[in-house]
Amino acid sequence: MSLPSPDLTIDRDAVLWSASERDRAGRPLLVLMHGYASDEADLFGISAYLPLEPVIASVRAPIPEGPGFAWFSRFTNVPGDPMASNADAAARAVLDWLDEQPPTPTGLLGFSQGGAMALQLLRLAPERFDYAVQLSGFAVQGEQPGDAALAERRTPVFWGRGTLDEVIGAAAVARTAEWLPDHAALDARIYEGMGHAISSRELADISAFIRAQLPR
Repeated sequence: MSLPSPDLTIDRDAVLWSASERDRAGRPLLVLMHGYASDEADLFGISAYLPLEPVIASVRAPIPEGPGFAWFSRFTNVPGDPMASNADAAARAVLDWLDEQPPTPTGLLGFSQGGAMALQLLRLAPERFDYAVQLSGFAVQGEQPGDAALAERRTPVFWGRGTLDEVIGAAAVARTAEWLPDHAALDARIYEGMGHAISSRELADISAFIRAQLPR
C-alpha cells in the first residue's frame, strides 16, 4: 500500500478526455475527480448527462489504495477529516497538471474524496477556477491561503448530498455547512432517500448549475 507524500503527481497517461487535443481549443474545461478506491473511469460515465460545451478531463487520484486510487490515504487520515497537508499535496498535484494545460475557464467536479479535493483546490488557488461541484464530500479542516480571497470572490459552488449518506460523518457535514456559506455563492441541495451516490435528479441539477456558469 502507498502512503501520501508531499511529491504526489497525476498520471498524465491515465487522464480521460471527452475530446481530442485538436477539438479542445477554445473550449472551457471541467475537471472530474473520483472518490476513494475508484479511478478516472468512474465519474467519466456522467459526462453524457453534462453540458456539451466544456471539455471534460477525468483525472486519477495519485495514491494506489484498495481496488483503485485515493486522494489521501484512509490508513493515515480519519475518514471525513484528513490532515490538511495531505489534502494540499494531492491538490498541488492537480494544480501542477493544470499548469500544463492551455489557459481556459475551468470548473471542478468531485465526488466524496474528490468533492473535498474540489474545495481544496478552490482554497489553494481561488483565481484559477470559475465554479466547483462538490458531491457527497466535505471541507477539510483548517485555514487555507485562499480562504479570504474566496470569501470576497464568492465563487459559485454546488453542494449535493443525500439524506441516507452513511459514509460522510455528521461532523464533516456540519463543518462543511458552516464553512461554505461564508466562502462561496452556494447552491446546496439535499436529496431525500439518496445514499452515498449520485442520482438522476441530482445530475439534472448539476447540469443546470454548470450551464449557468459557462461563458456566454
